[in-house]
Amino acid sequence: MKEDMNESYVRLLVSKNLKRLRSLQNISQLGLALNAGLTHNFINDIENCKKGVSVKTLAKLSVALNAEPHQFFLPENMSNNKMLIYVNDFNDSLQKVVKELTEQYLPGEK
Repeated sequence: MKEDMNESYVRLLVSKNLKRLRSLQNISQLGLALNAGLTHNFINDIENCKKGVSVKTLAKLSVALNAEPHQFFLPENMSNNKMLIYVNDFNDSLQKVVKELTEQYLPGEK
């Protein structure tokens, strides 16, 4: 684990990734707030690192942005290409695990 990993660093990751995910979908802070059942001021405070998020809030944001929760924690130094490779690798690994577990616990299911 990184030595500089602390609450401020994690808050910054969530902040930057929230703004990135929102911008990629061309959603305003107000639009996101309405979709997530949060206030515009709260979204603004998260994006400006003034407030952190709970797991409950992270779940609301994930649903509103149609994003996976882990996407809020991707390192900010990952380029879009590296991020895409990371997400694709993660997806491939996850599909492999699901297939193995399905074959193990639900024989005959595909």
